[in-house]
Amino acid sequence: MIKIYHNSRCSKSREGLKVLENSGKKFEVVKYLEDIPTKDELRNVISCLGIKPINLVRKSEAIWKEKFKHLPLNDEEVLEAMITYPKLIERPIVINGNSAVIGRPASNIDQLLK
Repeated sequence: MIKIYHNSRCSKSREGLKVLENSGKKFEVVKYLEDIPTKDELRNVISCLGIKPINLVRKSEAIWKEKFKHLPLNDEEVLEAMITYPKLIERPIVINGNSAVIGRPASNIDQLLK
């Protein structure tokens, strides 16, 4: 089952959702600001993406700049920051099986739909 971690207030996330809607495939929408992922869920997403936790952080967010930017955080601390402040999680994230992409640009999602 395809899953999108979605923020409806984000234009890039809405573009990613549209790609999935136009694909005709079934998918699940996770509104991650309301249904905050657990640490294990985030670990799974990061594993599917093949990245380090820090690479899933929206470093341009004011929360990051104010609270975390100048701290030497380890992976666990980065995960905690994203759980505490889910707005820090990059979006949209689309997962299909054990593969995932960050849908920036939305065309990245196409590789998961083949």
